[in-house]
Amino acid sequence: MARTPFRSRLSGPSFSRLSIALHWLMLALLAAVYACIELREFYPRGSDIREGLKTWHFMLGLSVFLLVWVRLAARALTSRPAPPRGWTEVVAAAVHLALYGLMIVLPILGWALLSAEGDPVPFFGLTLPPLLAPDAARAEQIEDVHVTLATAGYWLVGLHAAAALFHHYVLKDGVLRRMAPGLR
Repeated sequence: MARTPFRSRLSGPSFSRLSIALHWLMLALLAAVYACIELREFYPRGSDIREGLKTWHFMLGLSVFLLVWVRLAARALTSRPAPPRGWTEVVAAAVHLALYGLMIVLPILGWALLSAEGDPVPFFGLTLPPLLAPDAARAEQIEDVHVTLATAGYWLVGLHAAAALFHHYVLKDGVLRRMAPGLR
């Protein structure tokens, strides 16, 4: 098979093991956060399992918030392969920026939402201090923004995954192999 211009440059170096591990851990956490909040709808309001799923949603969401900072530090401190040049680099940078932004903003909004509702903010046996005083109108506004951004998160994660598959199967430039060690 003939090599594309990108293949020879991109199929070699990959991300650090730490960056790869954090990438896939973040994906697992995000999937769990979304699954908890979506699956709660199958259970009656006030039921123990519904409340448990909501609590896990909150705690896992805050875990995402903590780990995104570790991920950003790892990104800054470890070497990264050069991105492909051209329009894909611009789109990738924008999507990555949006994903990192959501991993920071959504948990803060969730924490603020619980605070504005006057609810405790659980985090694995701890109760975090409220960010805001209880205010039902503000809680409703925060919830609307949180839900809208979370929906955008579905689309961004899907776009990110589709782009990885596009690079792998269409461009054949090795981009996916750099973050997926099993594809080497």
